Amino acid sequence: MRWAGARATARRMAARPAPRGAVAALAGALAALGLAPWGLWPLTLAALLLASVLRPFATTRGGAFLTGWALGAGWFGLGLSWIVEPFLVDVARHGWMAPFALVLMAGGLALFWGAAWALAHRRGWPLLLALWAGVEMLRGVVFTGFPWALPGHVLIDTPFAQLAALGGAPLLTLGVLGLPMAAHAIGARSVIGVPALACIGAWFALDPGPAPGPQAGAPVVRLVQPNATQALKWDPDWARVFYERLIDYTAAGAPPDLVVWPETALPWLLEESQVALAQGAQAARGAPLALGIQRREGTRYFNSAVVLDPQGRVASLYDKSHLVPFGEYVPFGDLAARFGIHGLAASEGGGYTAGPGLHPVAVPGIGLALPLICYEGIFAREINAAAATGALRPRLMLLVTNDGWFGDLSGPYQHLAQARLRAIEQRMPMARVANTGVSAMIDAAGRVTAQIGLNEAGAVDAALPPRGPAPAYARTGDAPMLVVLALLAALGSLRRDIRLDRARVPA
Repeated sequence: MRWAGARATARRMAARPAPRGAVAALAGALAALGLAPWGLWPLTLAALLLASVLRPFATTRGGAFLTGWALGAGWFGLGLSWIVEPFLVDVARHGWMAPFALVLMAGGLALFWGAAWALAHRRGWPLLLALWAGVEMLRGVVFTGFPWALPGHVLIDTPFAQLAALGGAPLLTLGVLGLPMAAHAIGARSVIGVPALACIGAWFALDPGPAPGPQAGAPVVRLVQPNATQALKWDPDWARVFYERLIDYTAAGAPPDLVVWPETALPWLLEESQVALAQGAQAARGAPLALGIQRREGTRYFNSAVVLDPQGRVASLYDKSHLVPFGEYVPFGDLAARFGIHGLAASEGGGYTAGPGLHPVAVPGIGLALPLICYEGIFAREINAAAATGALRPRLMLLVTNDGWFGDLSGPYQHLAQARLRAIEQRMPMARVANTGVSAMIDAAGRVTAQIGLNEAGAVDAALPPRGPAPAYARTGDAPMLVVLALLAALGSLRRDIRLDRARVPA
């Protein structure tokens, strides 16, 4: 009797918008603990199952929107909590914006989830699954896109991440969202048995195992991390310290085949750095040197990456094309500057100018590399378009970044996790170098073969792992997943959700 009474009370509370929204927000926050660095992906599945249990009690479309929005607010509120860190680098100037940034970002992105739940109200769960996974793909595109903290990212540190070679992050997201909903629809007990055994079998079948040893004759890449913290990076006294670290680590030991420095490695513009570049090339002792640096053309500034030849001359140049809104440029920047709004990493007013787009560059002795600067590493669709599958397919991805903006807790680790996912999607190794870490060599299965930890200064030599053949996702992109979502949406639209009609609150 006590259990029946407690259950009836819970049902009555779940039927009320405020308690249901609070529980949904809590479920969203718990689900976000599956993201890096926490990695509690079973908790993600359990929390999303709880959200599925709540769904029938939203008896109106508005109630469904509120439930989905609250779930998303909890997810993004914790998953993107690092978003306040860039505003704390210069607290006096930007600190006041930190709470607004998190609230607006979490609440704004949660609108996508709320819309999916509202549109699927009183329809079969496959429609909600299709819409939910679909809006997660959509938010990687609209308003220049922000595909960070996707539900599928909780699987990056599991063997299931290898499925990204077939369908990218959208396929992982479909699985993470679909399993709890299917378990609720058919009964949680039904997932014990054959489906559970299938998941266990897939776990072992997909597990790539430990990374193999380096191949004979593989090029050696030196990753150099100066630990240039953002608060000190542009200080004239510290800038010299960080530069000397780069030179010393580059010149140490036997010469490698390629040296990589991080984003904005030098505090000077490219046009003013001839001496520094020559010294860097000399320290590299014949190896090409790749680094991030700012440059100027007339009144325009670019966030760039260059590859130097042994004489310190620019052999290849790439200008960052996907800039960070309100970070590297401010929309309507000249107008915004009048009100004291400036990009965090940008110059006055307009900030950086975007380059023409991602494209491979030649690295002497290595082959083609696809350069990525920081934020660009999260956009799988753009990387797919630039990483050709024919003769121009790059040998590796070369990501230079400044994760000093992201704090010490979750941001740098989530950024690293997404780099691992890009390697799986392309079956292509990635050399990733950050100012403060984590710098890493990542193989074509997303395994880290060498790294320098967060907030450490140093260098590591890593053999360049082999590149695999272009997988299905690299060849077809998101098109197959869009077909799958369309079929699910059609299936879910055919009938009402019986469970929604059964969720009546006892008198």
